[in-house]
Amino acid sequence: MTECEVLAAGYSYHTKPFHIATTRGLRNYLIRFQVEGSCRILVDGEVRLIVPGDLLLYKPTDAYDLRIEAELQPSGEHEVSSGDYYFFCRGSWLEEWWGRTVKSRHMKLPLSKEVLHLCRQTILEHRRSKDPAKEMTEYYMRLLCLTIERASREQRSPEEKGRSFLAYEMKRYIEENALSPLKIEDVAQHVDLSVSRAVHLFKSVFDQTIMQYVQQIRLSVARERILFSKMSLEQIAETSGFNSYTYFYRVFRARYGMSPKEYRAGDMNWID
Repeated sequence: MTECEVLAAGYSYHTKPFHIATTRGLRNYLIRFQVEGSCRILVDGEVRLIVPGDLLLYKPTDAYDLRIEAELQPSGEHEVSSGDYYFFCRGSWLEEWWGRTVKSRHMKLPLSKEVLHLCRQTILEHRRSKDPAKEMTEYYMRLLCLTIERASREQRSPEEKGRSFLAYEMKRYIEENALSPLKIEDVAQHVDLSVSRAVHLFKSVFDQTIMQYVQQIRLSVARERILFSKMSLEQIAETSGFNSYTYFYRVFRARYGMSPKEYRAGDMNWID
């Protein structure tokens, strides 16, 4: 048995009622990520409503009972709709990964580009089945597990899990959109919070404002482009999310102690 063997992986979508249950418990680890619609699943002895963003983790011998039924929609109609990524896997690495931290069987995972990419790539490589695809499948599966572990740790960090999840969801949204025109209102709307609540929550968790974090990302990207690209400084300012070169010059000098031109010309090995 390999360290992280993917036995089955795929995307499942249901438009008709569906029910499956184990009588003796699962034989392997199961990771299930709901991305569309809803369903009901047995978790820790109770049946829970599962919606997009819900991740479920099961170990061997755990009971599994999945029911996909018609749910009332906002339109007032009942509809059957459920889509999820699933991964059945086993191996010594998975056993070690499972045992090193307390695993919540039911947690929230952002529907981010990063997570969805890992799900899709794991499935794609698994379908190819032959070497070196098997090895690549294993590494993608490990990356997915480590991403889940990080998300779980981040959600437990502060005293309130709900607060933490929303704060990190804002952080991820900023990271994915910082180079585009971005307003505080956009970030707040993404997590369905008022602007004042979003601002307070982000500051309380990360000890910096939303716009300070946006600027931090933009400066970091600009710095890399100055050092490793042939783009003009004006192009770098524009493509890194700054409205004008004048503003970019000012904030860059305040952060790094020299102008962008001086930064590009000098030896930067000593700068953090």
